[in-house]
Amino acid sequence: MELVIITGMSGAGRRSVAHTMEDVGWYVVDNLPPAMLPSLIRYLGEAGTTKVGVVLDVRSRGDLEQIPSLFAQIAEWVGSPHILYVEATDAEIVKRQESSRRPVPLQGTGPLLEGIRAERRMTSALRASADMVVDTTNLTIHQLQARIVAAYSDDQQDLTMTVMSFGFKNGVPLDADIVLDMRFLPNPHWVPELRQQTGQSRAVSTYVLGFEMAQTFLAQAEKLLSTVFLGYVEEGKRNVLVGVGCTGGKHRSVAMAEELGARLRAAGYGASVLHRDLGRE
Repeated sequence: MELVIITGMSGAGRRSVAHTMEDVGWYVVDNLPPAMLPSLIRYLGEAGTTKVGVVLDVRSRGDLEQIPSLFAQIAEWVGSPHILYVEATDAEIVKRQESSRRPVPLQGTGPLLEGIRAERRMTSALRASADMVVDTTNLTIHQLQARIVAAYSDDQQDLTMTVMSFGFKNGVPLDADIVLDMRFLPNPHWVPELRQQTGQSRAVSTYVLGFEMAQTFLAQAEKLLSTVFLGYVEEGKRNVLVGVGCTGGKHRSVAMAEELGARLRAAGYGASVLHRDLGRE
């Protein structure tokens, strides 16, 4: 049995992750008290269930400290469970919770921000041991779904990766395993006929990839990533996020991310490409 523990911050998108995993064939149980985990796994194991997701949050509070011992109790069924931690910045969670007018579990009668910070402290150990951390601060629901499908759908390989373009002016993806900076390349923004286009257009892509240093960088990046990926597989890591950034996330990073993703797929890796900041400029 494969077991994924879905946890993280309230308001960061745990439920959206759970629904997406259900859509790709996982048996997902939401808001399970951690103490019930061994009984659930034994029951599902005897029923022949092979892929299970369990959503855990801080409402069980004290039970979170029992998770390491609970994992030991279910080792015969699942081996080493994977932990998927979903987070967002305090400011983003405040905005989302205020729009939904719902308190966070640890808020009580105090300010919303205090409840968020208490929850972050309480789940810090889970985040530190997570196999995959997804920062949803700047992700649309469709981008989040794409990341989860890439990581947990049936056609995933030993190592799956997401190549995500972004703009440094909107912040570096906090969950990126590797960040590549494309700001050394000439910027199409300063070419009038290219300014309104994006890196997905043929004209911008041809412009960016036409520079010799872009081709040199891509060849070296592909070689470097292949070496790193081998190490990740040996260490049991199966989901990798490669961030490819430029100033605004519209031209250079988009074109280079598309090309890098294509090269990785041609090399036999399962690589999907997302563009975090397209349309935000």
